Amino acid sequence: MTETLLDQAWRDCEAAPEDTAKRLRYYGRLLESELVLLLEHEPVGEHIQPKVFDLEDGRIVLVFDSEERLTEFTGLPSPYAAMSGRALVEMLAGQALGLGLNLGVAPSSRLLPPEILDWLAQMVAERPEELTSHAVALHPPKGLPEALLLALDQKLARMEGLARMAYLTGVEYDNGTRGHMLAFIDPAPDSEAALARAVQAALGFSGVEAGMLDVTFLPADAPRAAEFARVGLQFDLPQPPESRTPDNLPGSDPDRPPRLR
Repeated sequence: MTETLLDQAWRDCEAAPEDTAKRLRYYGRLLESELVLLLEHEPVGEHIQPKVFDLEDGRIVLVFDSEERLTEFTGLPSPYAAMSGRALVEMLAGQALGLGLNLGVAPSSRLLPPEILDWLAQMVAERPEELTSHAVALHPPKGLPEALLLALDQKLARMEGLARMAYLTGVEYDNGTRGHMLAFIDPAPDSEAALARAVQAALGFSGVEAGMLDVTFLPADAPRAAEFARVGLQFDLPQPPESRTPDNLPGSDPDRPPRLR
């Protein structure tokens, strides 16, 4: 079976077990992955019931990073719900449940105890702070670690339809401080909070001491947007197809998990 991005991230961790940066990037990859959760039975309306296994060290649920791997484990088609790792962590936090990931079917096979899930949920629950200073000058970004740029690129590649593009620049504020800013161009209505949290997550799990990265939102015809385009590093966000058939089945939206029973 083809090695997945999650397999690769875990392999990097195994190769350097004391490398905190690689471990953080692994957890970031886990949160970004689309996972399938093994269920006790088919969903009932919007509610799901994960299949719980009692082990010596506690109770766990099982997830896999593909339907094929779930079927390889169970030996036959089984009921499941699909969701992002982030949504799964938020759903399981505080439930005293561990997580069995790709058990016995992949290089990334491992058990995550409840305290790891609670820590991850706390990480993704943090909210960005609003700026009080104003940008007075922009310049090309300099000195940012490659790991952070890669984390941003991977994160924004999952934010389909939330903005047209983004520009990363250096910035100088009216209080004399300097930093970096990411400007989202033509954000979708009510998408600002989700985009800001995505950037914060990329920072938190990039595994580098990158300092603060500020975020702003601009329409494409704003005068400042042209300045960002002139000096900034561009990130293109994927756009939705022209038409899409809605799917209301439980678990069909990776970031909106069904309700637990």
